Amino acid sequence: MQKPPDHAYPTHWEADVVLRDGGTARIRPITPDDAERLVSFYEQVSDESKYYRFFAPYPRLSDRDVHRFTHHDYIDRVGLAATVGGEFIATVRYDRINDQGLPAKNPEDDQAEVAFLVQDAHQGRGVASALLEHIAAVARERGIRRFAAEVLPANSKMIKVFTDAGYTHKRTFEDGVVRLEFDLEPTEQSMAVMRGREQRAEARSVQRLLAPGSVAVIGAGRAPGGVGRTALRSLLESGFTGRVHAVNHAFPEDMQRLQPEEVPAVRTLREIPDPVDLAVIAVPAESVPDVVRDCGEHGVQGVLILSSGYAEAGPDGRERQRALLRQARSYGMRLIGPNAFGLINTATDVRLNASLAPRMPGAGHIGLFTQSGAIGIALLSGLHARGPGDGGIAGISAFVSAGNRADVSGNDLLQYWYDDPDTDVVILYLESIGNPRKFARLARRTAAVKPVVVAKGARHNGTAPPGHAVPTVRVPDSTVAALMRQAGVIRVDTVTELIDAGLLLASQPLPAGPRIAILGNSESLALLAYDACLTEGLRPQSPRVLPSAATPDGFRAALAEALSGDGCDAVVVTAIPWVGEGAAVSPADSEGAALAAALRTAAEAHPEKPVTVVHLAMDDLAETLAAPAPAPAPAPAPAPAQSPEPAAPARDEPARPAGPTPAAARSAEPPQPAHGPPNRSRPLSPPGPPPTLAARQPDPAGDAATPPRPRPAPLRIPAYPAAERAVRSLAEAVRYAAWRREAAEPGRVPEYDDIQEAAAGADIERLLDRLTPDAPTGRSVPVPSQDAEALLARYGIHTRPVLPAPDPDAAVRAAARLGYPVALKTTAPHLRHRADLGGVRLDIAGESELRRTYGELTDFLGSPEELRPVVQSMVPRGVDTVIRAAIDPAAGAVLSFGLAGAPSQLLGDIAHRLIPATDREVTEQIRSIRAAPLLFGWRGSQPVDTTALAEVLLRVSRLVDDHPEVVGVDLEPVVVAAHGLSVLGATVRLARAPATTDLGPRRLPVY
Repeated sequence: MQKPPDHAYPTHWEADVVLRDGGTARIRPITPDDAERLVSFYEQVSDESKYYRFFAPYPRLSDRDVHRFTHHDYIDRVGLAATVGGEFIATVRYDRINDQGLPAKNPEDDQAEVAFLVQDAHQGRGVASALLEHIAAVARERGIRRFAAEVLPANSKMIKVFTDAGYTHKRTFEDGVVRLEFDLEPTEQSMAVMRGREQRAEARSVQRLLAPGSVAVIGAGRAPGGVGRTALRSLLESGFTGRVHAVNHAFPEDMQRLQPEEVPAVRTLREIPDPVDLAVIAVPAESVPDVVRDCGEHGVQGVLILSSGYAEAGPDGRERQRALLRQARSYGMRLIGPNAFGLINTATDVRLNASLAPRMPGAGHIGLFTQSGAIGIALLSGLHARGPGDGGIAGISAFVSAGNRADVSGNDLLQYWYDDPDTDVVILYLESIGNPRKFARLARRTAAVKPVVVAKGARHNGTAPPGHAVPTVRVPDSTVAALMRQAGVIRVDTVTELIDAGLLLASQPLPAGPRIAILGNSESLALLAYDACLTEGLRPQSPRVLPSAATPDGFRAALAEALSGDGCDAVVVTAIPWVGEGAAVSPADSEGAALAAALRTAAEAHPEKPVTVVHLAMDDLAETLAAPAPAPAPAPAPAPAQSPEPAAPARDEPARPAGPTPAAARSAEPPQPAHGPPNRSRPLSPPGPPPTLAARQPDPAGDAATPPRPRPAPLRIPAYPAAERAVRSLAEAVRYAAWRREAAEPGRVPEYDDIQEAAAGADIERLLDRLTPDAPTGRSVPVPSQDAEALLARYGIHTRPVLPAPDPDAAVRAAARLGYPVALKTTAPHLRHRADLGGVRLDIAGESELRRTYGELTDFLGSPEELRPVVQSMVPRGVDTVIRAAIDPAAGAVLSFGLAGAPSQLLGDIAHRLIPATDREVTEQIRSIRAAPLLFGWRGSQPVDTTALAEVLLRVSRLVDDHPEVVGVDLEPVVVAAHGLSVLGATVRLARAPATTDLGPRRLPVY
């Protein structure tokens, strides 16, 4: 079974991974050129670790050892190394063995012995766990199904690596050695373990960027102005609690401090004696590589690159960006940018504004990520206008604008915000989605515990902005929107809608249903709100119109009455300046302030129901509602007791908006210490225990299984200048709450006893060998019709027989074989499924009619050679539908359903779901198209068998999910009758599966 030693180097095994402490490492195959690296690595391993690896003292590697550990055939013998800065920090290797534990000779042997060695300085960082994921994927690719490992009982850390991985394993003890055997087939538990490790590692890497103990601004000029100096000024004016250094190679050698900021000034990072956690880089693009090298050598944990001149500048800039990413990751650093706008953290113990924003935003509980600096400015400005200051309705917890986002992306922020107790709502502005499969997975999990609101630019031209070197999604934007809705994402279209929806979700509880009460002192404004509710699919009650001179007390009483009613799930209050004789409020109050106080009083009595306000010409009302509610007057101090308790210190923190769960402020949570190599193994300042952001580990299924809990009293109420904006935001909250309730009882992917998965896999392998002997991975080929029908039958999807009719006599013989009545159809690509062009003739009852129809068909549309006619038996009448499944290289596997015919295609009336689809998702998919009434007895017609239709959708989903080589399935038409259905046409496309997918071992993307 041994292959030539010069077997092609498997480039696709290379991967960048995030480790447990948030740093990165590169995993790659070991080559003969690594001999010196291997020897150097081994010299830095302790004697104890060497003993655990070889079961005996082994002070150094012999030349024979070095040759054996660096020469592999990449099939039976494979070695992988984890590297940082180009040097080994850990290795893993496997050797294929037979049942007796000897080197394998038989190609059928599917077991291998695996062994690890991790440098002591890097133990505890999760390196071995990451290597195990990757070596297991490599082994599966090479036909190995089981690993065996022998470990000394004292080597508890390595035993834990194996047993905690989630694979099915067997453990025995013999001759003083623990022998572990485990299957490499991924299990639900192993996938959950891998996803959990991925989330914790990537969240930690973002936390290190957002909570640095020290920051160096590289490129801060001596004169005011410029990008570097602006970033430095923003950092200082925000009240950053850590250390700050200004770095510029042009500073005079005797310069100690930069004036007037009084910031320590140095020419290079090497002159800074203390650790630097974050480097803000604002130098010309051609100077960035030297700066990044200095950062890596100094042990900087992350870099924020404000410099432009990368992928947005054309092909040369794109290559420069890729080289920059490789360089940063080689040192274990995460990178924000290039061409970034910056990042902000409003936590009181951090107060970081490492951005070009002119002011520090107010502290709050909205997490904000953008890919565009201009949109970032617009969002920050819009939020500031709606609720300035700490504790206002529009306060943020963190902000990241990633520019070209070569590394850190929205997916990383979703990992961080998932269990961040200071973030209640996530807002994302995206212009491209580099890994949509992962995005959908992370968004679904995050949306199960907190709202995720997304606006996407560059929706219609099918290309990403120039700076975003990502795969282009070929599916329409409507499909992307549908997949986002399936994942629980709140999709909006504009920046204004982002802010509108975010403010309501950050300040109000989720509505229990769509029943909306409307009240106010303007009938016209109330009717506008009523119409908007109907447009959005809500169920509004008849508006309650108060007198135009209604006082704040009148509003309070009306709101309290509406909230206390059982038939109301939310309230929209409309208000205009009241008109009437006499003062409605005291001279000391404004109209808006008085009305705001009244509305708050009523809302606080019913914290389980959301309230939103529509106002005209009452800006003071909106400002007062957006600000934190005044603190209640202190109660009279009780008489001192003999042993009084010490008074609790005042909490200098913003008022917390209503959230899914109360959470402590980050100010009480020191950043988690890093665990890295010697020059990086230091705590972020100040030192302390791990943050409690990981203390609450919500399980998506568990959280989703619990109905939304009432939030604390809504101290702030969102106000809108237009009824449609308020109602649209409320409708998004209603739909999101319904998704949360449905997610509480997730559907299941059914098991069907008649599915022949293994036989289908063998068929696919034979077809690929026959149809694609030299085709590159990813290029799809159509499957011949008979083979396609046989493959579908393996999954219980049976198509009606079709017989070719190259001439009238052949058509007559085919009809006699099938039995009359029959259909005569053309299969030419330009006429396929085009009954409107006359290419389909139905209900042919006899031979003479068939011959006449055949002649008409060929006379009008072309020769038989061009038309390729076929004969098929008639089926019971029903509704013609279309079922498709396709794999987009970026969006993943998508299941689509709609009615057959031009109207559905013209109107885009197609419903999409991600694969694998559950029974609940498929049922909802069928009902979600606008033409669905045709399936359920519209205008007195007989309802059709939607249960059978759902089963076929689920079987197609299973086929594509079980076999990634199936990249396209098209069933058209599927005629759904009152009882059962008939699949009249089917096509299948196959392609060799890519080596890595989102289902494989965790890895950072490379664009």
